[in-house]
Amino acid sequence: MRILHTSDWHIGRTFHGHSTLDALSAVLAALVEQVRENAVDFVVVAGDVFDSAAPSAACYPVLTQTLASLTETGAKVVVTSGNHDSAARLGFQSALLRDEITVITDPATVGTPVTLVDAHGPVHVYGIPYLEPAIVRHLWKGVELRTQAQTMAHAFGLIRADMAERGGRAVVAAHCFAAGVDSTPGVEREIRQGGLDVVPLSTFDGPDYVALGHIHGRQQLSDRVRYAGAPVHYSFGEAGKPRGSWLVDLDADGLATVSWLALPVPRPLATLRGSLEELLTADRFAGHDEHWVRAEYTDATPQPDPMRRLQARFPWCATVVHLPENTRDDDAVGYARRVRAARDDGEVIDAFLSHVREGEAASEAERALIREVLDARRVAEARS
Repeated sequence: MRILHTSDWHIGRTFHGHSTLDALSAVLAALVEQVRENAVDFVVVAGDVFDSAAPSAACYPVLTQTLASLTETGAKVVVTSGNHDSAARLGFQSALLRDEITVITDPATVGTPVTLVDAHGPVHVYGIPYLEPAIVRHLWKGVELRTQAQTMAHAFGLIRADMAERGGRAVVAAHCFAAGVDSTPGVEREIRQGGLDVVPLSTFDGPDYVALGHIHGRQQLSDRVRYAGAPVHYSFGEAGKPRGSWLVDLDADGLATVSWLALPVPRPLATLRGSLEELLTADRFAGHDEHWVRAEYTDATPQPDPMRRLQARFPWCATVVHLPENTRDDDAVGYARRVRAARDDGEVIDAFLSHVREGEAASEAERALIREVLDARRVAEARS
């Protein structure tokens, strides 16, 4: 049995204000070709299909076309909901879908698999939708479900009990934050509370393979417990992290091999750092004109209109950050002391400029202009 593990499509997510629908559609089309070329039997999508609980109308055709194309390859598809998805919206038409597609959003179905048979017998694919303890605890009376760890442990207990009755091999798709993974800051919406909701690795004992979603970077917790990550980059924090999916082979005894299938990156991400003048002219930044660019300029003071100027060189510059090369520890006490020591208004203004510009006081030209303005004010006050 051959299974492809993917997750975290986040259909509808933007990248610094830019739509990602076209890029994601192209990448998912490449994923479909990989399913066809590798004769995949089962495609498992482990949650966060959409980026929000209320996706726009433009998002639905991307999902519909991808699912239809996957089934045209001959593969069966199992989709589970994630913490970004609305289980109701994702699953509302599940009963109307063709037999090759199963969308699992109802917690009450945990422990009921989708089964496919090969030459070695049945393979049971169990889907666990994202389980919010406060929402699902009423389903299982008499079970303490206050954390993600407890809820996932109960779900896997139901699965192991069903596995014992059915026999055969088993694959589980789940969406959670497992212990031992590295998240990308600002990317994965937290579903932890003070570390209590981290799911221990031992929770996943039993199945031959566990396909996890939620973390956007490829991660391997053990030979049989893995995250596939998102198929496209959604943050500069993900730059350099490979995009793709896991190709899982099961033989008669269970897990046989797992290999990585890389997906194309429509537009690479680059973080460029230097003074604004260097960013605009230096040869070392050549070749990034077709990349998404995060520009970090190191001038001591903020520069005028940096985004417009940078986009003239890097059309896909998505964000500009002012990060001075040399920062200076300063506090209000030191600033107040300099103001009190000032002998005239010109020195007060100079102290203020030095305070807000990381120690860079007024230039000679600025001092001349300050003197001119102050002289004009004194003349006006004398005439009034």
